[in-house]
Amino acid sequence: METWQVEVDGGTLHGLRWGSGDNIAVAVHGITANAMSWQAVAEALPDDWSLVAIDLRGRGRSRDLPEPYDAEQHARDIGAALVATGARVLVGHSLGAYLAASTNHLSPGLVDRLVLVDGGLPLPVPAGVDPDELLALTLGPALERLRQTWPDEEAYVDFFRAHPAMGPYWTPGVEAYARYDALPISGGVSARAVEKSVRVSGRELLTRGDEVGRAITELDVPTDLLVAERGMFDQPGALMPDEVIDAAVAAQPLLRLTRVPDTNHYTILFAPDAAAAVAAAIAGR
Repeated sequence: METWQVEVDGGTLHGLRWGSGDNIAVAVHGITANAMSWQAVAEALPDDWSLVAIDLRGRGRSRDLPEPYDAEQHARDIGAALVATGARVLVGHSLGAYLAASTNHLSPGLVDRLVLVDGGLPLPVPAGVDPDELLALTLGPALERLRQTWPDEEAYVDFFRAHPAMGPYWTPGVEAYARYDALPISGGVSARAVEKSVRVSGRELLTRGDEVGRAITELDVPTDLLVAERGMFDQPGALMPDEVIDAAVAAQPLLRLTRVPDTNHYTILFAPDAAAAVAAAIAGR
């Protein structure tokens, strides 16, 4: 593994690179996550592949990149990573899946294939519900983490150990992900993600469903959709409703569905068998 970077609007987009193979994929993480979330997937790729995982603007080592934090700016940043690496495969998890589909829709011709991991399809929003209230309900614990301070890195890692969707399934990859996210500050450690960047992305997912839907209905490249069995807190049921998944797959012949057993929204990247399934989709095998 080595650090990676590319110049984008307002500064430097940072990331990580695994492997030296000529086949390259660019990977995009989730809403409060970071590039290290892709370590297990990268290590499961065949030797002739490389993976470049970016830290989104406002997250990870790219936290200091300035606004805007909207999907269009993220698409420009992702496009810069694709051009710099020569990658023709784009993979995203959670928010990253939505941004991968959006990048392909906004800049057709950049990639030959997409891999969407537990995200990418429009999320149903009940009529009359205030998007900000719904955002607080769905992302409340994640947003709270961004406001907290821990005494040291070990305490921050312990916070992740206590997470119901991570702690029981702890791996060296989960620990590396947590440690990468620890930001030393005066008085202790905080998360690297900038709260405003997370709020902007979360609100877009809830208010731009039509645009999200068009990125799927108007797909022009083969796309793998991998879905976890359980949700963000290891609760039964996928993040995206089954009826949304089934309707999208039925309507879009370029979309191929794989349900990854015994996984939740996070372990679909971290668990060895699940990471291998994602890696196989990236490699087209």
